[in-house]
Amino acid sequence: MNLSRPTLDVPHRGLLTLATMLAVIMQILDTTIANVALPSMQGNLGAAQDTINWVLTSYIVASAIATPITGWVAEVIGRNRLFLVSVAGFTLASCMCGLATSLAEMVAFRVLQGVFGASLAPLSQAVLLDINPRERHGQAMAMWGAGIMVAPILGPTLGGWLTDTFDWRWVFYINVPVGALAFAGIALFMPASAHHRRSFDFFGFAMLGLFVGALQLLLDRGELLDWFSSTEIIIEAAVSLAALWVFVIHSMTSEHPFIHPQIFGDRNFVTACVFSFAISVVLLATTALLPPILQRLMGFPTVTTGLAMAPRGIGTMIAMLMVGRLLRVVDARLLILGGLALTTWSLYDMTGFSTDMDAWPVVLSGVMQGFGLGFVFVPMSTVGFATLAPQLRTESAALYSLVRNIGSSIGISVVTSMLSRNIQINHAELGEHLTPFSPEVDAAAHAVGMHANTLTFSSILDNIVQAQAAMISYVDDFKLMMWVTLLVLPLILVLRKPPKSTEVKPSMPDAD
Repeated sequence: MNLSRPTLDVPHRGLLTLATMLAVIMQILDTTIANVALPSMQGNLGAAQDTINWVLTSYIVASAIATPITGWVAEVIGRNRLFLVSVAGFTLASCMCGLATSLAEMVAFRVLQGVFGASLAPLSQAVLLDINPRERHGQAMAMWGAGIMVAPILGPTLGGWLTDTFDWRWVFYINVPVGALAFAGIALFMPASAHHRRSFDFFGFAMLGLFVGALQLLLDRGELLDWFSSTEIIIEAAVSLAALWVFVIHSMTSEHPFIHPQIFGDRNFVTACVFSFAISVVLLATTALLPPILQRLMGFPTVTTGLAMAPRGIGTMIAMLMVGRLLRVVDARLLILGGLALTTWSLYDMTGFSTDMDAWPVVLSGVMQGFGLGFVFVPMSTVGFATLAPQLRTESAALYSLVRNIGSSIGISVVTSMLSRNIQINHAELGEHLTPFSPEVDAAAHAVGMHANTLTFSSILDNIVQAQAAMISYVDDFKLMMWVTLLVLPLILVLRKPPKSTEVKPSMPDAD
């Protein structure tokens, strides 16, 4: 396997890095920035409560299905052309989302956003690896990882501010100037790349797309339809499993499979994908759980909630700035171990959350968790791509992004489902010990000047029980994520130490 392809020589590496990062941040932000604007959209677009969620689902499903095709399209039309088309298409689709006047229009434009945006993350990752020598790959992945991890954390806060200050349409209009800058930077500073014809495995892509699409629909609609008590969910699960099975068998027997089999032979990359899956579960699930804790159980306003969660992103950015330099002198596997230990510790601290606490436990555990995840994500990306042949980077980056997205979707669906079920169970278990004849209840009623069997006091008591049941359920979710983090720790032993740089004098490959 040739790992010594020269670094792509570009005259303005810093400006090209900035342009690629603007593109990926713009795309990642759109996975979460529209969430807080849904109530405003619902009224303007005349949508029902159960249909407005298609604004989110359509984007996620379209992006997931289109991501695996990135490598093939990049080889056929050239990576720089695909990058420019993707940025331009995503920016235009964002503008059209802002102009939408009905739910049907919004969903159609969100699908276009997902299709054009799907390739931005893998393309940016592959470009940063190619324009930096091997000894700078850690710093390059730190830059890329900062955008990937911080953007979804800041998305809800930015979306809420834009909606409150201007209008929900600005959640999409904000992409226009960012997309224009990214397009100009890529057009000016990214050299043309070679392209060549490559056979396309239509059947393999169809099966993979069917698997991903059915799985995303299942995860998105499962909680709404009570999971496997719904015929729709059963059908989506059956279609997803069948498509995955056919895809695997086809890939093992086809002469030219959709995904190059050499990718799966790289132990580091496969292990990094497993790590990415697990870390994505923790990152996005925690981000989804914290706002309702702060707003519903602790009564924080939206702005305070955003401020309490912001230190998570700050911790991640600080860690990534440090780890890019530490990778030059410290074994990446040790950094991953330290990051996972910090992440586990932070989740353990979060199992001590209560309705009586102030914001500081959230801030401190958030900084620790952000720091830990930053120390995992960058070395993991660096080690995962270190032993891959350079010509496989774009295709591998697309697969890596797909695994990360699936991990995020599964994580959010699992913790949300557990939360809903456990709240009911915990409420029943706590409530069965509280009756008007309980000494504790009678004492509490007298303390507030009420009788234990009055309707008003019963309502107050039920609200208290509901809040406690919810907090216990949130703590159970944090425990689950703590165990997920601990379970992937042994995989560090599978990783091989990345080879030292063997690159020769940089030169630019032939342009098409």
